[in-house]
Amino acid sequence: MSEKDLADRLSQFALDTIKMLRFFVNSPEAFVVRKQLARSATSVGANYEEALGARSRSDFKHKISICLKEMRETHYWLRLSVASGLVQKDKSNKLILEADELKRILGASFVTLNKQNE
Repeated sequence: MSEKDLADRLSQFALDTIKMLRFFVNSPEAFVVRKQLARSATSVGANYEEALGARSRSDFKHKISICLKEMRETHYWLRLSVASGLVQKDKSNKLILEADELKRILGASFVTLNKQNE
């Protein structure tokens, strides 16, 4: 997958997550989870764009590690949203699968970057 393809995919993931947030129930606890999910889901693509503009290999690796961390957090919030009944599973199932796949892609990139430094 090219850098542009991954950047586009992360951007689409953030957009799809924002759209899904409209289906959350209206409650105080949903507000908290919705806010956390919105922040982490939109952060991944923004950090990836920063990684593409990294000034060094070390900076690139650091930004990718942040992307992975944020995607792991996003995956957590998505799963929690469904498990707690804040959003229906059918509204978020595709996003949960995509978050898992993106997490694996970013994780593999991070492992590769670590191996290259050995």
